[in-house]
Amino acid sequence: MTDVVDVAIIGAGPYGLSLAAHLRRAGVSYRQFGMPMNLWRRHMPRGMYLKSQGFASNLSDPDGTHTLRNFCLETGREYADYGVPVSLETFVEYGEWFQQGRGLEVEEQLVTDVERRSGHFVLTLSNGEPVHTNRVVVAVGVEHFARIPGLLADLPRELCTHSADHDDLSDFDGQEVVVVGAGQSALETAALLHEHGARARLVARTPEVVWNGRPLLPDRPLWKRMREPEAGLGSGLSTWFYSEHPGLFRHLPRPIRIHRARTALGPAGAWWLRSRVEGRLPVHVAHRLDWVKPTDQQVRLGVRTGGGEVREFTADHVIAATGYPPHLSRLPMLSDGLRSQIRTIAGTPRVGRHFESSVPGLYFAGPLVAPSHGPVMRFVYGADYAVRKMTRRLAATAARPVAVGGVGG
Repeated sequence: MTDVVDVAIIGAGPYGLSLAAHLRRAGVSYRQFGMPMNLWRRHMPRGMYLKSQGFASNLSDPDGTHTLRNFCLETGREYADYGVPVSLETFVEYGEWFQQGRGLEVEEQLVTDVERRSGHFVLTLSNGEPVHTNRVVVAVGVEHFARIPGLLADLPRELCTHSADHDDLSDFDGQEVVVVGAGQSALETAALLHEHGARARLVARTPEVVWNGRPLLPDRPLWKRMREPEAGLGSGLSTWFYSEHPGLFRHLPRPIRIHRARTALGPAGAWWLRSRVEGRLPVHVAHRLDWVKPTDQQVRLGVRTGGGEVREFTADHVIAATGYPPHLSRLPMLSDGLRSQIRTIAGTPRVGRHFESSVPGLYFAGPLVAPSHGPVMRFVYGADYAVRKMTRRLAATAARPVAVGGVGG
């Protein structure tokens, strides 16, 4: 006989930890699997800062006590709702503080397989243990979705990696490094490489580098705040809509949702990063990769300019800071049979207002559901809306743990 837990949470980043806090508060039985804050610990470079403002970097806490502000007050760290960038170190330690303060037990095992059997789900853990559960929430973040463009994808790993592969860029001290991309990740990677002694250059196909302005403070006159509101994802009416109204976003026409989920809020660099890039390192905009060729321990890149000229760069290494486009096919833990039952939108799970997919009892949260609930799902700020919606549904339909006979389904 095997006990069936009511909810299994796959993932222990901001969305997973936030959901666990709410389920625990609601008295819903659950088990959570994953490495806490793993994306931020293992796939972000030391010295990085979050792009989001302090007030928009909270994990979702059911009581409002475990905020980033309170963590910084308790530990003597600098904090402001606006205008003070949050360091990676601070955010990771805040996640630990949140987990411990809310009493969240995370089982540090990866889920290698998820199947649906006889009305419930069976998860297989990396240690071989089967877990039976009534509902599953997949909250894995973006670590499975790192993308290297086609021309670079065939290069050996010694010559080309994704920005997510590095947590310490000082390893490139003294080397020639080309960073490909134009967003925050590319710009900050290039800046950190330069500051750690590498000879870095940035290559971007966009016509120019876009920089976000300083945050608009909340004490502006009312008419200014109405004309250009400041919200969790930044300033402006459209950004305010994405930030504060994901429930309305899901009613937009499908093509608009797909386009906005992919293109809104980027690529652009944070205002505080600009002085660390401009005039510090070569930046080549309107440059597209034309060809690449490995040579001994280096790589040659042919880059076509906007005017049609082909320039050539040689580097010891190329870092592709080219994003994390989510796609259901890249989740290795879902069995083929289960994946085939999930209705999709632009390759991502199509979820309803409570984040439940077309497979009853299977929920998704985070960047995977941006085409359903909007660009806010790509950011920590979206966790509060998502987990409150899921918790209401999961708590309302919670069942007491029951025993099932056998494992064979």
